[in-house]
Amino acid sequence: MVKRMQLPLQTLSLVVSFMAWVLISSLIAYIGSDIPLTSGEKAWTTAIPVILGSLLRIPAGFLTNRYGSRWMYTISFFVLLLPVFYLSRADSFLDLAISGFFLGIGGATFSIGVTSLPKYYPKEKQGTVNGIYGIGNLGTAISTFGAPLLADAVGWKMAVTWFLVLLVLFAALNLLFGDRKEERTRSSWISQFKQVYRNEKLWFFSIFYFITFGSFVAFTIYLPGFLVSYFELDKVDAGLRTAGFIALATLLRPAGGVLSDKTNPFKVLMFVFAGLTVSGVLLSFGLTMPLFTAGCFVVAICAGIGNGAVFKLVPLYFSKQGGIASGVVSAAGGLGGFFPPLLLTLLFNWTGHYAIGFMALSEASLASFILVLWVFFNNKLEFSADIIRSTADAIMVTDTKGVIQSVNAAFTRVTGYSKEDVLGKNPSLLSSGYHDKAFYDSFWSTLQATGKWQGEIVNRRANGDIYREWLSVTALKDDQDSVKQYVAIFSDLSQADSVLRSDTEDANASIGNRIPKPGERK
Repeated sequence: MVKRMQLPLQTLSLVVSFMAWVLISSLIAYIGSDIPLTSGEKAWTTAIPVILGSLLRIPAGFLTNRYGSRWMYTISFFVLLLPVFYLSRADSFLDLAISGFFLGIGGATFSIGVTSLPKYYPKEKQGTVNGIYGIGNLGTAISTFGAPLLADAVGWKMAVTWFLVLLVLFAALNLLFGDRKEERTRSSWISQFKQVYRNEKLWFFSIFYFITFGSFVAFTIYLPGFLVSYFELDKVDAGLRTAGFIALATLLRPAGGVLSDKTNPFKVLMFVFAGLTVSGVLLSFGLTMPLFTAGCFVVAICAGIGNGAVFKLVPLYFSKQGGIASGVVSAAGGLGGFFPPLLLTLLFNWTGHYAIGFMALSEASLASFILVLWVFFNNKLEFSADIIRSTADAIMVTDTKGVIQSVNAAFTRVTGYSKEDVLGKNPSLLSSGYHDKAFYDSFWSTLQATGKWQGEIVNRRANGDIYREWLSVTALKDDQDSVKQYVAIFSDLSQADSVLRSDTEDANASIGNRIPKPGERK
């Protein structure tokens, strides 16, 4: 029961954490009317919470692996009480900067769930699970829309004070219902980091998340003030539009996880970065409201799906160092949201428009698209190389559940089954019925224990003929020593038998020719 509660509990905890994380950007229009701020100070005020929210994600992921999500969420909520209270008393840019810096703890909690939740689910469901957890991003939408409404009713300082109640409530919920028996890792931070930092995929995933989550965060914190200052919208209207952007991107995050569970996540990311490239160009042409809305709509779709796809890849490739890897990748995403608001403000002050800033999003997305293509085809080449190095005999590749994924031409020559006949099916279609259940139980137990099995087996061809084969099955493992596929390599012993019989008959005939017949002289 406790384990089943972790996904909803941690998702709701992320909602509340993110609500606190974006408090300042949600209320910047109200704060700016009470505390005099320049455009640069406004940009820094909304960007500062992202700094600690990004950098703390690395230790947050590591500490979650060591102490569990229960203590990490509980402590985070209690610590957040201090900057939220300080913000409610702020009356200068310095006060906003200090409180905003420590509000970054709310953004850092993202690493807790993406480190903890994969422990409760098999790999084939982790994309979906992390996608559902990512719905916690809705906390930014709730604050962006709800905080202005509350500020209209009671003032922005009192609105901030009300958040203290939520923080205390969720600290208590995590303390009471968090999993006390969560699986934990005791290895040191340095040893875990050494195991992952040389893996180029970690840095590729960081770049991908820098763009997808970074664009989501950047638009989230920049849109409220931008819509008010540039399009002269009402504060509540600006908050509502921003909340719509956040809600769309957040609700599509599970879709990205589900798509990545059902297909290759690299293909999903190709679509994502192609869309972000187009949206950046669209936003660069001219900031009319219809064009800007269309561009934001595409960004929301691609960012949401992309966020889900990236965090399908992280636990898939770094299952044993999930805390560190998740922390590094999610930190990159947070930093991706820190720089764009500052860059947009700086470029606007220099040039008087935002085209160059949005074009930078397009170019960065195009570069990421090319990187995804490279990683995707490099993985395929690595896989092909593994097969080529193994053998030139008949080959059958299955997933961890025994479903056939690939066969070579020699497989068809030996068994009579074409590639189309067997893909997606179980190797049991080759069974002759010669071996009993005990044989196959022994086969699987040996394979799972040692990673390989070798021996003679009797199978049936597509035409019904029974034949003997010498079979070698090997488990292919990823960088984390987890089985990703099984490769079966076999040769047809019946052909060898036929050759042996033919050679024996020829030899006997030759010997017979040399034996003199009765009456002949030797």
